Amino acid sequence: MKKPLLAALTLVMFVSACGAIRTSRLNPFNWFGRAEATAPAPLAAKPSDPRLLAAQIIDLKVEPMPGGAIVRATALLPNQGWWEAELVSGDPGPDGVLTYDFRLFPPLTQTAVSTPRSRQITAAAYLSDIQLGKVSAITVQGQGNALTSRR
Repeated sequence: MKKPLLAALTLVMFVSACGAIRTSRLNPFNWFGRAEATAPAPLAAKPSDPRLLAAQIIDLKVEPMPGGAIVRATALLPNQGWWEAELVSGDPGPDGVLTYDFRLFPPLTQTAVSTPRSRQITAAAYLSDIQLGKVSAITVQGQGNALTSRR
């Protein structure tokens, strides 16, 4: 009778400890939190990329996956038809902040404005665990704003 009772108590102790791991920094799902608004960094006078910056960044998610993470950002544009969206990264700064510019080409002809949902475009980038080792925050910036997700 003592062995089953001891096994049951041990099992209860292990299961009750799971709540602490769920909120700890050891859990990879907690590495990056929700995105918060920040001011965009000043840009170089003449960027090497001919694409324009997105007007407004409305969503930023850093999703963990085996071997790294996917940085996914969504921008809201003034009209439909924007194309070739990409997150263009710079080198991580000394403070561990990795900054991405959300760049894309404007439409070639005049296009409709329509609904906000139809003017959204999403771009993503993959970061390996090695690249994430040096990063404490990820910022995606557009022309009017920037969003930051911190560890």
